[in-house]
Amino acid sequence: MEPLWPYATPGIPDRLFEQLPGIPMSQREVRLVLLSALRLSPQAVLWDIGAGTGTVTVEAALLCPRGAIVAVERDGDVATLIKNNCQRFGITNVDVVVGNAPDCFDRLPHVPNSILVEGGRDLKPLLAHAWEKLAARGRLVATASSFQSLYVISESFADLQVRNIEVVQTGGSRLETRGSHQVLKPIVPTFILSGEKF
Repeated sequence: MEPLWPYATPGIPDRLFEQLPGIPMSQREVRLVLLSALRLSPQAVLWDIGAGTGTVTVEAALLCPRGAIVAVERDGDVATLIKNNCQRFGITNVDVVVGNAPDCFDRLPHVPNSILVEGGRDLKPLLAHAWEKLAARGRLVATASSFQSLYVISESFADLQVRNIEVVQTGGSRLETRGSHQVLKPIVPTFILSGEKF
């Protein structure tokens, strides 16, 4: 049977993922920027904290066939959704962990050389604990959808002395068909902050 996504490039269309109402999903255009910010090698170890639908987890697992991806989600139903999406794409190098971050960090497998934080209730201690677990020369990437979270992440990056910081805001539009018309649907703007640990 032909794989659902037989390409070496990222950018899986959103419609190919199983979804649940109300569960966040990184749109394809945002995902592409996130994957670029993570700078994954074929054998990378990535912790995806607050993995949601699992779109980044799936794309990263396909890009890192000799690596290990750990998807952390606090809700059991959402964790099942991530597992279902991994099965849809024939992925076997993902560990899905049900737990609250950062409380579950001590029981996560593998030492990460990349950590993605996609939201969280108390970002400052979450980022500090993630930084402690990150391997030397590793990359920390965090997303912000509000100015409040942007401020907290920026302040945390300064406190942690994150090096080579990059900040990108995604945006733009995507052509969609609605009835007999084609319209441009805006992509939700997201701030992506990334940097390195030395």
